[in-house]
Amino acid sequence: MTHLEDVEILLVEDNPNDVELTLRALQKQNLANKVFVVRDGAEALEFLFATGVYAERKIDDHPKVILLDLKLPKVDGIEVLRKIKTDPRTKNTPVVMLTSSQEERDVMESYRLGVNSYIVKPVDFSNFVHAVSELGMYWGILNKVPY
Repeated sequence: MTHLEDVEILLVEDNPNDVELTLRALQKQNLANKVFVVRDGAEALEFLFATGVYAERKIDDHPKVILLDLKLPKVDGIEVLRKIKTDPRTKNTPVVMLTSSQEERDVMESYRLGVNSYIVKPVDFSNFVHAVSELGMYWGILNKVPY
């Protein structure tokens, strides 16, 4: 179990199969033990802003990257992204939209709101594993963010 202060990757995903595949892909880069999974947009916001069930968490303990699904229950990915990028405490946290939506309006709106990358989930397992492990390596290890 990941300690809340050790989270490097926040995975916001409601599909259990995609969660499992993503965690497996991140294991290939030895990053899976630093991942925290939330299942809907409302829980993601509680985690990030240290409210609700995460009120004890230090809000300054930012993940290095947020992997965000677009289609989420309770609060959708666009609204989660909007709140992250408009709050001074979280606006510098890199967000990667990892979604099955290829709709141009979703891509345009995500970039307008400040997403750092928009990746369409490959259906093929090996392509998915490769894409997520590369993501984890880049955003979790190589990328430098201002704090």
